[in-house]
Parts: sequence; structure tokens; C-alpha cells
Amino acid sequence: MDNKAISKIFKLCSQLMELHNENPFRTKAMASASFKLDKLPFRIDEASLEELSAQQGIGKSTAEKAKEVAQTGMFKELDELLANTPSGVVEMLNIKGLGPKKVQIIWQDLGIESVGELLYACNENRLVEAKGFGLKTQEEIKKSIEFSISNQGWFLYAKVLPQADVFYTVLKTHFPSSLLSFTGDFRRKCEVLSTVDLLISESIEAVEKFLINYTLVEKTENSLEITDEFGFTFKVFSTNINDFYRDLILSTGSAAHLDLLFNILSDLPSLSSEEAIYRNLRLDYIEPELREGLDEIERAQNHTLPQLIQFKDLKGTLHNHSTYSDGVHNLEQMALHCKDTLGLEYLGICDHSRTAVYANGLSIERLVEQWKEIASLNEKLAPFKIFKGIESDILSDGSLDYPDEVLAQFDFVVASVHSNLKMDEEKATARLIKAIENPYTTILGHPTGRLLLSRSGYPLDFKKIIDACAANQVVIEINANPLRLDLDWRWHRYAVEKGVLLSINPDAHRTEGLLDMQYGIFVAQKGGLESKNCLNTYTLAEITNYFTNRKSV
Repeated sequence: MDNKAISKIFKLCSQLMELHNENPFRTKAMASASFKLDKLPFRIDEASLEELSAQQGIGKSTAEKAKEVAQTGMFKELDELLANTPSGVVEMLNIKGLGPKKVQIIWQDLGIESVGELLYACNENRLVEAKGFGLKTQEEIKKSIEFSISNQGWFLYAKVLPQADVFYTVLKTHFPSSLLSFTGDFRRKCEVLSTVDLLISESIEAVEKFLINYTLVEKTENSLEITDEFGFTFKVFSTNINDFYRDLILSTGSAAHLDLLFNILSDLPSLSSEEAIYRNLRLDYIEPELREGLDEIERAQNHTLPQLIQFKDLKGTLHNHSTYSDGVHNLEQMALHCKDTLGLEYLGICDHSRTAVYANGLSIERLVEQWKEIASLNEKLAPFKIFKGIESDILSDGSLDYPDEVLAQFDFVVASVHSNLKMDEEKATARLIKAIENPYTTILGHPTGRLLLSRSGYPLDFKKIIDACAANQVVIEINANPLRLDLDWRWHRYAVEKGVLLSINPDAHRTEGLLDMQYGIFVAQKGGLESKNCLNTYTLAEITNYFTNRKSV
């Protein structure tokens, strides 16, 4: 272990000491030792204890620790500090702009224990009101986290989409007469991916000449891998015009989908379109999002493929936040954006319930205040309507926040878990089922609590959860925030089979967040969802009747 690595171990110890409010003089001494060890003119692991102790500012105790680190990579004091600190909190110390004092506030005051949770908190505007933070600091932290995630080699579909469009435009501009298409995981709209793949009827040599603003990673006769300034990876595959659509099918489908195709015909023909190739196999055309090797081939043979839901099918948006809890825009701004910009018929406002103190959850008194404003805005904006909703925390025992007499006054209730995420599968499933069985639960919010690329979410028996929703007429949310996309698309088919409605909810905390419904549409399409199976495709009259009838059950 070289001196710099040993120095970093001491620096980490000093940071953790400050994080845990240890003696400030000892903390400062540890930080000073880190600096001095890094500047030594000889290697620590090759020096004797006496030689090391003789250096100015390094006593025997520091020298002993340094030698221990050189041999084992650790020393006792640091080991004890690490044992008392969640690994995600330690990881936060590497984020640009975050020192121990700010991390302490994030951990102790906001209850955030991982980088993924911190990124989501930035999206929810939760850091703005915390001591020592502000909007500018929050945005800087968010950018630092996103950059760090991008350098790990995996990307959220939503994050890479703008740069993918830029790259596509570059190729199309330079090769206007060539056939060009996205392909691979990106074309199937997978929620996370490592590369954005494209297929072009042009030689790799010709393509390379026009990519001067990109960094070359690897080049073969028929492919080119490059990265852009944001660290996103693109792969361009070359083919000829005659084989383009055959190669597009071969490069788009998952391995499981292709295996099913090869069971029909081992060598796909080169024809003038994808539709023609599927038709040659006696199959209806299968949309790229569905090419995952599930039931799509059987349904294409039986002419029962779903008519996939589209963004234009949405008539309103449910589960959104305002400045009453942790939103950026006020109630009227959210409503006007839905009405005038998006052309929607209704807005469901679901600010956080009182238990969510970290998100400025609403007391009963503040609920009454909000309801008065909703009534006033509904008169002003008619026929557009704001529905009185709440995102009620599901407490550890499965009960909902607020007493029944308060829950009964909402138009609808989104029940979500935000705390105690470390239950085992049996307890977590029982907790959600109890909430689902509550007569006031209308929608089950982001069922697993996952944060893509950051937190896997708590384990659940999905069949039991979906079956419980079917039995209790509870809608399941497809949380459209790109970090969540929860309920996972792999369970949409089962939910539909059981007669459970899904709802594409943006969980928006600002007007811009309302457009996240598009990402919810993408994963709903992967799940084979049709508009008739989605709650917020209901017209204002239909959803009003739905909420009224649901409350009377």
C-alpha cells in the first residue's frame, strides 16, 4: 500500500470522527496526520517504526497506526467507526460538495442512509430546507451523484435519452439516405442499460470520420464503440441495405425472444421491413418493447397482442406534490400546468402525510387549509378538477397515517412505505397486505420502494400483493419517476390477468416532473398494458364515478 492510499485511510478516519462528533482536537490531529503521511519523502511500508516516528508532526501512536494500515489496510479506531456507520453514509463522503457536517445532517436529520436515497431526496426537493443547504447546493449534489452513477457503466434510460437523440441526429444528418435505427436494450426501452446501440446501413470507416466530438473505445470491422462527454457509451453496428431489417430484428430482441423466433425458423429472411419478416413467420408485428421472450410469440400467432397504451391516452395525473409538503411549485401552478400545458382534465394532489416530517408532512390543520384552497381552485379552473388525495405513509404495522375520520374525507388515498425498509419478505408482505386491506386505500404507491441503480427495494411476495389488491379493489401504481419505475413491468401482465387496475403516476414534485409519465408509459408498454387497464386514462366523469363508488364499497 503506497503513502497516498494510507493517507486516505487516515483522512476517512478524521471524516468519520467529525461525523460522529468525536473530540475536535483528536479529529483535527487525525486530519493533520493524513496530510503529513501523504508528504513523506519515503515509503511508509518500507520504513521502520523508529524512522517514521522521528518525522516532524508524526508521533509514535500515528506511526504505529500507519504501519498497521500498511500491513492490514485498517486500524482499530477506524474499524470501530465503520462498524457504527452505514456503508451508504460512508459513500456519501466521496460526493463532491459534501463534508462530514452536511452528511451528518443528511443522515441524522433526514434519515437518509444511501447515495441512491440522497439522489431521490434531491429530486423531491427535500434538501432545500435542511440546515446549511439550499437550492443551489442541492442541485450541485444531484449533478455530482448523477455523474458518479454514469461512471459506473450503467445508465437510467431517462438520463441517456436526450444524448441518444443528439447522437442519432448527428448520424442522420451526415447519412440522410442511409437506413438508421436504435436497437438493442435501448430500443426495447429497458429501464437501465450499459450502452445505446444503433444499426446503420453504412460502413464503420465512414461513420468514424464524423464522430470527432466522441472518444473512441473500440473499433471492429462492423462495429464502433464510443463515449460522449457525459460518459454515456454508444455502439454503432454496420450492415447493408438488403439485410438491414433482418439485422434490426436480430439486434433488437432479447436472447429469449430470438430463441422463440428460431424455434419457428432458424434463419430469418432478409425482407423489406420488420413487419414483412414477422409476417413471413406467420406472426403479427411485435412492438420492440414486447420482445422479451415472454408470451409475445404465442399472442402474435393468435392475433391477441395488446394495443399498447400511449401518452395521449392519459386524461389526468394522480400522485403529485405541492409546496404544502415538499414540492417546488404551489397547487395552482401544478394545476395550471396540467390544464394549459398538458391538456389534462384533472390533477390528483397527494402531499405527504403527517408522519413524513422529513417531507413537511401535513398536520390535520394544514390539510383543512389545503382542502379550502382546492375548493377555491376547482371553482376557478372548472371544468378542470383537483382531487383531494394524500400519500399516506404505511406505518410499520401496516396501518395508515391519520385516523379513519380524516382518511374518509379524501377523494382517494395513495398508501406508500417510506420508512423501515429492511423487513424480511414475510413481514414486508404482511405489512403491505394489511395496508391494502384498509378500506380507505385506493392506490398502492411504489410497492417495493426501489431506487434503480441505487437501492433494490424491500423483498415482497408479488403474487400475494397483487392477489390482495385484486381482492380489495386496490389500484397498483406504476411510479413513473425514472429512479423508481415501480411496479416493475415484469409484473404488469399478472396484475392485468387478476383484474387489477394500474395507474401511471409521476410522483411529481415540480411541474417538469409531470412529464415523467412518459417513462411510466414506456415501462407500461413493456408490461403489455392497454389503456383500458390504466386508471388515469379514465375521463374526468369516469374517474369521479370511480372514486365515488370506491368509497361507498
